[in-house]
Amino acid sequence: MRGGASAELAEEIAQETLLSVWRKAAMFDPDKASASTWIATIARNRRIDIARRETRSRLSQVYEILDEEGPQQPDETISGAERDARVRAAMTGLSTDQYRVVELAFLEGFTHQDVAKHLAIPLGTVKSRLRLALSHLRGKLEDLR
Repeated sequence: MRGGASAELAEEIAQETLLSVWRKAAMFDPDKASASTWIATIARNRRIDIARRETRSRLSQVYEILDEEGPQQPDETISGAERDARVRAAMTGLSTDQYRVVELAFLEGFTHQDVAKHLAIPLGTVKSRLRLALSHLRGKLEDLR
């Protein structure tokens, strides 16, 4: 599947797409699009929904890595939206190379080895860029702990 989806994810998307086609068959209008276009649109939208869900999950993994001190007190917590905005703002301070490695590893779920292959760089370079990026992010987000 395009977009780097695993075989399991592609199978899940295909099953959910066919289920949606079955449930929404009455909504199909041949005057607006062909059946294949309609089905492809359903599949694309499902893939987007799953990607959004996975991105949220991976952002929480980044938070866990950054937050090594344990749970916060209720009066110290900030909203999830504010935290997302602060993490994204801190990420803009990374070099382009560091940003791309963090994006692939945490937001897109690539393994370190896959990041190295995708970017055509040595595995050690991936690891050092991640280490430097996380160090930078910890410094910028110190008050979120």
